[in-house]
Amino acid sequence: MAVPFGQPEESAIAHPDTDLARAAPLPLRPRAAGEVRLSSKRTGGAVSTLDGLRQAGCFRALFPDHDGPGLTAMLLNTAGGVTGGDRLRLTARAGARSRLSLTTQAAERIYAASSGETGRITNSLSLDSGARLDWLPQETILFDQGVLRRALTVDMEPDATLLAVEPLILGRPAHGELLRQVALRDQIRVSRGGELIQADALRLVGDATAILSGPATGNGLGAFAALIYAAPDADAFLDPLRALLPAPSAASLIRDGLLLARLAAPDAFTLRRILIPALTLLHGHALPRSWTL
Repeated sequence: MAVPFGQPEESAIAHPDTDLARAAPLPLRPRAAGEVRLSSKRTGGAVSTLDGLRQAGCFRALFPDHDGPGLTAMLLNTAGGVTGGDRLRLTARAGARSRLSLTTQAAERIYAASSGETGRITNSLSLDSGARLDWLPQETILFDQGVLRRALTVDMEPDATLLAVEPLILGRPAHGELLRQVALRDQIRVSRGGELIQADALRLVGDATAILSGPATGNGLGAFAALIYAAPDADAFLDPLRALLPAPSAASLIRDGLLLARLAAPDAFTLRRILIPALTLLHGHALPRSWTL
């Protein structure tokens, strides 16, 4: 059953992903909902500026001073995290020949959900001709009993440049956290010139700690990232990127103009030590300040 954006789910509905649902209905509770729509444009002197902005609910965009090129927007969820029934939606466009960098103020935390409720995060990005968009959110941390559906959709012109990363942390071992019951569905789809060039789909349902303990699933690791660089010069970065990635992380040029890396580490700290040099290489400049605080 589709639920309109910003509307709470009926908690009596059976959960579509897991057996976390219970037969007894629960009363509806207030849920966080937020939306940001923004776009950039290029003005005289090769300067990228804000072209349009709309924000509502708990989702906000800030524009801190940044020494790098282009326009940098920092996304902030004032609800402090995502739980069942919450809705966050981002729509961002990099206008022709402009450069737009999007990051987050902090890691996004996915907290335990009540029965029958799902948190949803929907990110839609578009890149006009000659534009560059850097999608650089900090980590998403999944806690036990977390239930999340997340989607990242990118529509880019053939001569545009996309750098995108999605880091995922499955619990925090230093805090003794084990993910015994979660439901995560995560999807990434990138289209260039109207052609689908990359599609990722992750479904992690049940005892994540047990599922990821196997040698063919995660070998006990708990921090992962998907890194995408789609650009006309992508092939030039393959060897330099591989030199930065320790096993089991790896990178491949999966088609002309499309570089894909999979990063894996035991924890968030180790993942960052791998990820920040890789992002700096592909970004070409210092990362937004929130990445180094």
